[in-house]
Parts: sequence; structure tokens; C-alpha cells
Amino acid sequence: MPQDPFFPTIGNVAEKAEAVQDDTPGDTETQEDKPVQEIESLCMECNEQGTTRMMLTSIPHFKEVIVMSFRCEHCGATNNEVQSAGTIRPEGVMYTLKILHRADLDRQIVRSEACTIEIPDFELQLPPTRGRLTTVEGLLRDIATDLGVAQPLRRIQDEAAYTRVQGIIDGIKEILDDPDEDENVEAGELAKTASENKNKDDPVKKVITIKLDDPSGNSFVEFVESISDPKWTFKTYVRDIAQNRAFGLPPPEDSEPHSTESNGTAEEKESEKEGAEELNEEVYEFPGQCSRCGRPLVTRMKKVSIPYFKDTLIMSTNCDNCGYRDNEVKSGAAISEKGKRITLKVEDREDLSRDILKSETCGLTIPEIDLALHPGTLGGRFTTVEGILEQVYEELSEKVYTVGDSSTMVDEDRRNFQTFLQRLKEITNAEKQFTLVLDDPLANSYVQNLYAPDPDPNMDIVTYERTWQQNEELGLNDMKVENYSGDGPAVV
Repeated sequence: MPQDPFFPTIGNVAEKAEAVQDDTPGDTETQEDKPVQEIESLCMECNEQGTTRMMLTSIPHFKEVIVMSFRCEHCGATNNEVQSAGTIRPEGVMYTLKILHRADLDRQIVRSEACTIEIPDFELQLPPTRGRLTTVEGLLRDIATDLGVAQPLRRIQDEAAYTRVQGIIDGIKEILDDPDEDENVEAGELAKTASENKNKDDPVKKVITIKLDDPSGNSFVEFVESISDPKWTFKTYVRDIAQNRAFGLPPPEDSEPHSTESNGTAEEKESEKEGAEELNEEVYEFPGQCSRCGRPLVTRMKKVSIPYFKDTLIMSTNCDNCGYRDNEVKSGAAISEKGKRITLKVEDREDLSRDILKSETCGLTIPEIDLALHPGTLGGRFTTVEGILEQVYEELSEKVYTVGDSSTMVDEDRRNFQTFLQRLKEITNAEKQFTLVLDDPLANSYVQNLYAPDPDPNMDIVTYERTWQQNEELGLNDMKVENYSGDGPAVV
């Protein structure tokens, strides 16, 4: 793809700036020759004329952005901002970055005005604000500076809040490895002193995780080498109705597709495509009777397209009379020719949040705690890894009687079972690493790949030929899809 002349890369902008500086241009220099455009702007602090500098640039592996910087020479007011030069993306994005080494502090961050930043280690969440082009180190320094402004007042009015905020500030300084404030160093020299003589490969003193959630899809976190970077994860999600309305993108009131004749133009094909997508969002309702109390109820069904997998049907039945509930997940595609075995190494809580689709023909195994669920157990489920582990724990702890007169276990079996439940609870809380194995002979099960479309380093997928016995149990050996009228050729 040729480079857009209006949005050169930051490297090209820097080279052009150096060339202009070396040439020492005089009065003949035009505005177009400068890599940074300058215009006069009104200062909102003193109502005098200041200067706004704008730079149009493209960030590799991301998109085009406009970087703006304002400064007023009269009152010293400054303002920096970054805006997206593209359209709102069709999906929201969520980035997760683990800060393990000092080199991670140099990673570039583009934060749009719709982006929310969360640092779970500090229980800190930053609401959307103006766009910024910065680094991880710059973001952390800004947080520490903003929190420190009101600390003297908090110390007097609310000592508990002061102590909590001071803990966050001290934690950030520990990560940045800044010197103490009592050293007589100005703010600009403080950052320079902290980064001098530091090896980029040195681990940080406190490991943290930074999450960026942007419904507009216009934020970005730099990765190293490729999107298989183990410290960097990226996910997209579909915006809800409220988020679309916040961006001025309300859904159309008439969601039914129009049945008009088409001569195959591009506009009409795009309209048909949108109509098909709207049909996929429709929820179908079927009247029926409750299998427990016999009262009328409604079963709801929805078609869901899982990225990099296949279409799936989710059905839900709720009885308002007796409270009976049932949820099922069915494949919406043809029977696969081969089976599939998915092996996932769960290392932290991020892996527990992966989406998982377990079909009713899938078996689940966790070798570390000797857990093995046969096909049919729990039925079909579309949830997360953490969700399915919690369902297993609830089923075993509630339906297996281990205490009281109903218990049929001897003391040793009861102790072993309680130990098993404890180990299951530990892996559900991400206290220990474990391996999750899904074996589905119909290949209708799925675990979310956080690196899609690239391979996931923590997940191994193997396809295999089904045995005759597996085909027999699934009823595939006697299934006939050709020559229905007999052994001879089909009658047309």
C-alpha cells in the first residue's frame, strides 16, 4: 500500500524536521515545507493569541492521527491532544499490557477521547478524557502528578483517602524507579535522572497490568515485533445500543429487510448484506409447555456467529410459574468430518476470561486435579473458562451429598472429595496454573484465541479421525444422505 503523502510516519516527520533544521531556512520557507503546521489560536485562559502546532502522522500497524499542541507565550498555558483522522470503527477494542521490564515503559499509547484506562493492581480506573499520544511511562507520570495535586488537602479532610491515594503514587514511583522528592531536582530533570543508567531489560520492581477499553476502536497500544507478543493482548467486541448512541450511531428504527428486486448493483448488495446481519440479530420465540409443571412457557433462540469458528444456536427456556430454567447450545453448521481436541494452558486470570463453547458431545478434562467430565455432562454451554469451572463446582458441591444422614461416603472418601473441591476452587480463582482439555468428536466446541488470526502460544488444537465406536455412539454409521430410495442409483 503506498504511503499517504498527507499522513507520513513519525520517522519520516523526524527526518524532514532535521532536514529543514540543517538547511536553516530563511523568509523563503513556506508553511507547506514545515513538518509541523502552525496556526494562531485564541488562548482560553488569558484571551490572547497563542500558537497551535499540528502534525499529521500515521502510526505503524494502527491508523492516521492528528497530534496537536497549544502554547500561549503570554500566560504559559499549554494543551496537548491527539485526534483520530479516520472513522469510528465497527467494533470496540480492548488492549491488555503487562509491564514486566523497563523496556515496556517505552511502549507507545494512543488514547482516544472515548477510552477508559484501568490498572487493576492499584484498583484504579481513569474515565474518558481528551485524546493523548504518550508512552506507558508518560501515562504513569501523568497519573502520579494528577493524584498528587490534591494530596495536601486530602491529608486534612480525609486521611483514609489520602493514605490510599498515596499508596498508588508510591507504587507508580516504585515502577518508574524515581528518586525521592526531597532531592533538589526539578520535574523535568527528575524524569531524566530516573531513566539514566537503566538497563531496559531490567525487571520493574512492581509488575502491573494496564487495560484500555475503547468503544470507538480508535485507541492503540504498541506491541513488540508481532501481535504474538506474550505481554500484549488485543480483543474486539460489539458495541451495545447505548454505546452506539453515544457516538451518534443509533440503530435504524425499521430493522426488517425490504423485499425489492435488485439488478445486482453494489449499493443493493450492501443493503442485502445489512439485512442478513439484522436477521442474525433477531431472537426467535417458540411457545411450549414446561416439562416440570406443564404450564405454558416461551423458548427463545438466537443465532450467534463466533469469530474464527462457526455459527451457533443458543436456546433459553424459562418458566415463570415454577422457576424451571434450561439453556442449550447447538451447532448451526454441518457435521464435521473429523473430531477436535483443544488443549489450553491456563496461566493467569486473563485466560480464565476466555470465551468457551462446550457442546453436549464434548468431554472436559483437567489432569492436574484428576477432573474428567464425560460427553453430555452439563449439556451445551457458552460461557467463559471461569464460568464453566464455577458450574462444575456448583454441580459437585450441591448434588453430591458429603455430610449428614444422606451421605454414603466413608470418612476417607469424604476427605478426598473435600480436598478435590478445594483444588477445584483454587484453579477457579487462578491461584494455580492448570491445563484444560476439550475433546469433541464432532468438533463443535471452541475456546477463544486471544491472538487470532495468529496461533495462540497457550493453546494447541489437534484434529483426528473418529473411531468406528465414536461414529456408532453418535449415530453416524447408520446415517444415509444419498440414494434414499434403495441401494441402486438415485431416482430423479
